[in-house]
Amino acid sequence: MDHTLQIGHVKPNFPIMQGGMGVGISLSKLAAAVANAGGIGTISGTGISVEELRDHIKTARKLTNGKGYIGVNVLFAMTDFAEKMKAAMEEKVDFIISGAGVSRDMYAWGREYGVPVISIVSTARLAKISERLGAAAIVVEGHEAGGHLGTDRALFDILPEVVDAVKIPVVAAGGILNGEDIAKALELGASGVQMGTRFVASDECDAPLAFKQMYVDAKKADTRLVKTTVGLEGRAISNRFTERISDGGKIKIEKCYRCLKKCSFQFCTLDSLFKSMNGDVEDGLVFSGARVHEIKNISPVKDIITRIMEEYQFSKKHAANL
Repeated sequence: MDHTLQIGHVKPNFPIMQGGMGVGISLSKLAAAVANAGGIGTISGTGISVEELRDHIKTARKLTNGKGYIGVNVLFAMTDFAEKMKAAMEEKVDFIISGAGVSRDMYAWGREYGVPVISIVSTARLAKISERLGAAAIVVEGHEAGGHLGTDRALFDILPEVVDAVKIPVVAAGGILNGEDIAKALELGASGVQMGTRFVASDECDAPLAFKQMYVDAKKADTRLVKTTVGLEGRAISNRFTERISDGGKIKIEKCYRCLKKCSFQFCTLDSLFKSMNGDVEDGLVFSGARVHEIKNISPVKDIITRIMEEYQFSKKHAANL
């Protein structure tokens, strides 16, 4: 394979990293399927206990027979950030990836445990800071991404700036859906891509069928930006829940988990994600990328990756012939 994606010892067959999606969307089943198909699998640590996280790491290792690459995404904004990160490192994951803030400590822990730490950023300035603190790679995320967003700029506008700013590998994320997108990202200097939304509509995704069906049924006008209690805007599919919280509408919090370092208490972001994870896709939060409407079916992960890489090779050949 003619790509250059290598992060520490992590060198996948294909330059595709699966995005960590919480709550309960990317756990051991999805991460293992992506790793088995030649990509990089990611378990989301959001909304599960430390013990559940350890169990999912062990399960993913069993499902991959100890081969392939499995990492964990830990959200900096969560109160159990340090505990989750250390637990994942003790389980000898292949990498840790973190967004929604930069922690000096996480790079030190990475050095201590010998685990590469990857930062999710949306600016060249934050990429440089992360590299200086010890990041093994950068995931640069554009406005087209699903979930919490750190910028209003398009991925392919930010990507060249980040590539120029750092010497470590750069992975492009946000709105990457097909092989043509990968070809463009690599042409602009990325070493690989991160894909979340496309893998939700897969047989092996840990989300319930109702959640996956929302992706397949979504129209272009169906995604919207919502301000969550984390303090960031997030991209989600319109439903009864997004209508209720628009214009500052409050939803009673039945039980506060004290999960966020800072929270607006307008509603419970975690509880709304739990609801959608449990199949209530009207009164729960259903995060998705901006191009979700382009997904037309639910397929096995292996088929998704095979098709994407065929598209990538076609795009490269087409560009070479121009």
